[in-house]
Amino acid sequence: MPVKLTKALLGTLLLGASLNVAAADQTLLNSSYDISRELFNAYNPVFAKHWQEKTGKTVEIKQSHAGSSAQARSILQGLPADVVTFNQVTDVQILHDRGKLIPENWQQLLPNASSPYYSTIAFLVRKGNPKQISDWGDLAKDDVKLVFPNPKTSGNARYTYLAALGFAQKNYGKDNEASLDAFLKKFLGNVAVFDTGGRGATTSFVERGIGDVLITFESEVNNIRQQYGADGYQVVVPKTSILAEFPVAVVEKNAKRNGTQELATEYLSYLYSEESQRLLAGFNYRVHNEKVIAEFTKQFPTVELMTVEQIIGNWDNAMKTQFANGAKLDQLLKR
Repeated sequence: MPVKLTKALLGTLLLGASLNVAAADQTLLNSSYDISRELFNAYNPVFAKHWQEKTGKTVEIKQSHAGSSAQARSILQGLPADVVTFNQVTDVQILHDRGKLIPENWQQLLPNASSPYYSTIAFLVRKGNPKQISDWGDLAKDDVKLVFPNPKTSGNARYTYLAALGFAQKNYGKDNEASLDAFLKKFLGNVAVFDTGGRGATTSFVERGIGDVLITFESEVNNIRQQYGADGYQVVVPKTSILAEFPVAVVEKNAKRNGTQELATEYLSYLYSEESQRLLAGFNYRVHNEKVIAEFTKQFPTVELMTVEQIIGNWDNAMKTQFANGAKLDQLLKR
């Protein structure tokens, strides 16, 4: 039975909320991709404890989630994020290119090109793998229906598209444009629904029962299987896939204005600590810390990881030739 909010009760709730906010010495806003909610729900209290032990100060960490491209646009339009934890380099780079919100050399400010963890693209299939999916080529079969986000709005989906392109290049040759286009057209034609982001695609596949294969980050397919029941789904990691980096940056213009630059820098730097790398691996992300890698070696199958540079030259070229309006993706989607 819903509680009736009297003026007195509402006032009490608002006062309690304001006291909770006031109780923290500082507030930090993390803008992130849409399937990272659970990860940062776990990381934030770990970091808050570390920050208090280091500085004696308390921190309230707020989160904003959507497709990373949508988040980047929101920041350019005024979202006062102190840090970004995205899943594609271009969505961070645009904050410099269009808003000068971050420094030009942002990738040199933290290790591994400012990518504290990484993943690849994998498949989630239903119990028993009824369509016998084992590699990218199987996704172009006549009777297979796919679910993944729209590459126009999702960095997750752009990785998926480029991984499929990389597979086709290895099998047909980079210069065999007709065969590459034929494969990609069939692959894209098998998509049952294009959601705007990774979490929407998960909902379509798991809760709405759409499609035979959900294509998303390896971390996400494993987390879904753990959350919804290992007996109902099977994870398929193809032999070759793409290196999916997760770049982070302090939004320096906002952080300076908010007085959070030191806090924001430490928030991202602590993602490289052994404690945080172990937490990330627990959420099925691949990490760089050698000790943690050794602990989780059985969890991550060996995959030949193609880079964006190997497939398409660089992200700028990918966005221009594949994902811009009227570019290759739009051409392939024409019926």
